[in-house]
Amino acid sequence: MRVLGLMSGTSADGVDAVLVDLRGRSARPRWRILAGAHTPYPADLRERLVAVGQGTPLNAEALLTLAEDLTEQQALAALACDPEGRAELVGCHGQTLWHRPPQGERRGASWQLLQGPLLAELLGRPVVFDFRSADLALGGHGAPLVPAADAALLGSIGGWRALLNLGGIANLTLLPPATGPDRGNPVLGWDCGPANTLLDLAVARFSGGSRPFDADGAWARQGRIDEARIRHWLQEPYLQRPPPKSTGRELYGSADLERRLADLGEEVDPADALATLTAFTAAVVGQDLARGVRPLELLVAGGGTRNGFLMEQLRRRCRGMAVRRLASCGIADEHREALAFALLAWWRQRSYPGSLPSVTGARRAAVLGVIASPPPSGG
Repeated sequence: MRVLGLMSGTSADGVDAVLVDLRGRSARPRWRILAGAHTPYPADLRERLVAVGQGTPLNAEALLTLAEDLTEQQALAALACDPEGRAELVGCHGQTLWHRPPQGERRGASWQLLQGPLLAELLGRPVVFDFRSADLALGGHGAPLVPAADAALLGSIGGWRALLNLGGIANLTLLPPATGPDRGNPVLGWDCGPANTLLDLAVARFSGGSRPFDADGAWARQGRIDEARIRHWLQEPYLQRPPPKSTGRELYGSADLERRLADLGEEVDPADALATLTAFTAAVVGQDLARGVRPLELLVAGGGTRNGFLMEQLRRRCRGMAVRRLASCGIADEHREALAFALLAWWRQRSYPGSLPSVTGARRAAVLGVIASPPPSGG
């Protein structure tokens, strides 16, 4: 079956789209990527999405308009990847506006903006969306959801295998080994902490909005890392909390950036601040990996792989394991999460569970997603 996956992460920089052919067993499908494309959000749309994700209030009309504009942009991204309309099914994550993990007796909640029926009508094919609600209803975090796809698509090696996504948020998947005493262990995964959210916000702030990100980490590479401040930050409650755990801009957004810059001092040089924030992202990952099983390799995907300084810091702080890009396994950095949501949509069509309680903390596995079909023609 040909399935189109659409993904826009916490960075809100645009839509990654993948057209994939999926066949065979649900648990270990045969798959082949047929096409991929990245469609940037228009600047105005990105500004509105980031603002509302930071808590800027919108009236009902403005929020409805934002949902329509976002859905139309998802449709354009789908057409850019699949102009001939070969996909039989579409899986669309939508754009996360707010994520609230479970806390105490209060269940979690997560809002992915999208008008699923409108997207189905625009594309003329069924759309699976709202992937997180079923897991949240079962007491889970509804995130991260990609580890289940990692296990199905990539499989295991002779030791523990880690996959890291460097999007707006850094998140990890740990796949148990194919052999040995740990081979029956469950797949693990969690959101580590900030990745590109703080870095991109800092670059925009220091450049007066003229630069959206630090290309290759060149600006950060000019600065000095405040290791003492990083050691202090690593003791923060979220970073010390054991999994399951998930987070987003509501914790690592503009307010958090301003707090960290204040910690670094009012006169901090922008290059020093960026160097410290970049190294902090890598240090969070290194701390998480040092706590439990020690993977043989760390496969890295997401926009952060294009930040050479960040990749250098990862290799420095994740010693003892091979750090390489996921692209070396045949999945381009920008394809991993879109491919995962294509698989989740395929699983929904087959009524196959797509969540892992070992990752999300839910009471049981669930079939994820809501299916919206194009409205039938009138008779």
